[in-house]
Amino acid sequence: MLIILPLVILVLLFGSLFYYKKSLEPMNLKNMTEVSIDIPRGSNVYGIAGILKENGLIKSKLVFECLTIKENKEGRLKAGSYTLNTGMNLREILEELSTGGKDDNIVTFTIPEGYELRQIADKLSEEGLADANKFLKLSADANNFRGKFSFLKEINQNQSLEGYLFPATYEIFVNSTEEQIIEKMLEKFEEVYENDIKDQLKGRNLNDLIILASIVEREGKLDSERPLIAGVFKNRLDKGMKLESCATIQYALGERKEVLSYDDLKIDSVYNTYIHKGLPPTPISSPGLKSIRAVLEPEKTDYLFFRTKDDGSGGHIFSRTYAEHLNSNPKK
Repeated sequence: MLIILPLVILVLLFGSLFYYKKSLEPMNLKNMTEVSIDIPRGSNVYGIAGILKENGLIKSKLVFECLTIKENKEGRLKAGSYTLNTGMNLREILEELSTGGKDDNIVTFTIPEGYELRQIADKLSEEGLADANKFLKLSADANNFRGKFSFLKEINQNQSLEGYLFPATYEIFVNSTEEQIIEKMLEKFEEVYENDIKDQLKGRNLNDLIILASIVEREGKLDSERPLIAGVFKNRLDKGMKLESCATIQYALGERKEVLSYDDLKIDSVYNTYIHKGLPPTPISSPGLKSIRAVLEPEKTDYLFFRTKDDGSGGHIFSRTYAEHLNSNPKK
């Protein structure tokens, strides 16, 4: 009896080890079949194991539970929609569930750098995520959100949120309101403000920074040129020259014309920097981080002018004097 008991224990031990290793293997590696599953929100490891077992994706609920705990991923399994297959082993399935699947309650949208409020509203409307008019009405007055975001205290009363809805990719719930979407975008700006702007302002005005960054965003096509363009505008401001930015004229016109006429340059608007010195009263677009950093640290230069190259590169020719500027244009 004393000899049999250790043998039984040894058989059970090896049998359990064999069972564990076999349970880690794919269900069917030779004839793989895709299986779509949904993991509901709030599901724990035991509930997830049951879903996987019912859908023929794992051999053992117990082994899945043990492996999840062993790999310290018990609290990292994410809800969502997944497409798995019977050729995946247990570790591959676990990794997939840890990465996260598609949540049918969540949608994503992307706002490109340089978009204006009206463009953001139109894009959200086209994607069925917001009513453009409601969105524009809410974003037309920063006071609607001033109490929730500290940085908004630094911009003028009755100013819109132009420039402060940060361009990025966002995830929102399907039935998010216009107000919730705006708050999500302001939260992103606040994150950028705290991490990249606040300590670099050094007494400078936040609104002035974002205004100039929005112009740099619209004027610059190449990231490498943004600090240089910011340097040109800084030089013009320091010398009391008009900015003469075509981007501000386009904003005043309400359309982005490829070629501006001389009449366009005479438009009666506070955003016409060909007429008025200094910065326009508000940003003209949502600048990205590279344009913001360019204004925080503009390139030191003696250039005062620039114009777009004719080679389609999006680059610019920079000049120190007006005569050089005129000579740089073959169509003058």
